[in-house]
Amino acid sequence: MAENHAVLRTEDLRKDFRTGEVIVHALRGVTMTVSRGEFLAISGPSGSGKSTLLGLIGGLDTPSSGRVFIDGVDITHLSESALTRIRNEKIGFVFQSFNLIPTLTALENVALPIQFARQRRFDPRRRAREILTLLGLGDRVNHRPAQLSGGEQQRVAIARALANNPPLLLADEPTGNLDTVSSQVVLEALHNVRESTGTTIIVVTHAPHIAAQADRRIILVDGCIAEDALNGAVAQGLQPTSEQAHP
Repeated sequence: MAENHAVLRTEDLRKDFRTGEVIVHALRGVTMTVSRGEFLAISGPSGSGKSTLLGLIGGLDTPSSGRVFIDGVDITHLSESALTRIRNEKIGFVFQSFNLIPTLTALENVALPIQFARQRRFDPRRRAREILTLLGLGDRVNHRPAQLSGGEQQRVAIARALANNPPLLLADEPTGNLDTVSSQVVLEALHNVRESTGTTIIVVTHAPHIAAQADRRIILVDGCIAEDALNGAVAQGLQPTSEQAHP
């Protein structure tokens, strides 16, 4: 079955928000499959539903309808405790703001998720040093966030997200606070992670040049998949209908 090879699958995913009397249709039936080891970029204009989609994939929010499967498990109606376990074991999160603990060193920040894991599979400090070295920070393990550049802090955040070896890494605008040079270093780090560990990576970005460096890109427009492309070759284009684009 194809599901055995998919880290992520969504079926007709929809999300509505109510503001007073107004209902905003943030997602309008998103169906997609992401294979193991794939590097996918999700892009589109502001308000197109990118971050909403990432939140639903990561179990941070629940859809109005539709389903999300992570490693073949339907997470849509799981209890909060079961969702927490899925997030801890299956998903790593990286955000635009680094969210590092300022009083801890890089190594201590990365070791923290391992120490709190329900079933500890790694020696925290050894694993943290290993991932930081993989990301080119082997000589910065004892530095606190204030002693690191923005690009270095984001790589520490990536290392922390990978601490428990999740099969899926979700990154929401991970280069949004970085300059061009630092952004490229972070992207190269993500590619190195994928090549070294086989981790599936999904990056939400508004920047076309960043999306172009992924294996595949999905463009959202008004909550619909407008294009699904593989490195310059359109895999399957789905243009939203006028009814979808204008509720």
